[in-house]
Amino acid sequence: MVKEFTIIIEKDEHGWLVSEVIELPGCHTQAKNMGELISRTKEAIEAYIGKEKVEFKERFVGIQKIEVA
Repeated sequence: MVKEFTIIIEKDEHGWLVSEVIELPGCHTQAKNMGELISRTKEAIEAYIGKEKVEFKERFVGIQKIEVA
């Protein structure tokens, strides 16, 4: 069964790309380039859902930028 997940990707202070899987608390990884990051993220998800009794968080809604003066 194919399941879709939402990830947030950020770049840390050392230039590494870091992904966090919204639906799976604590599921994250890092890599130097986007291709490697996506591959590692898939591996992290597979390892995470291999655990027994996985509880999925609420569905991701979106990201909003706001300005504060």
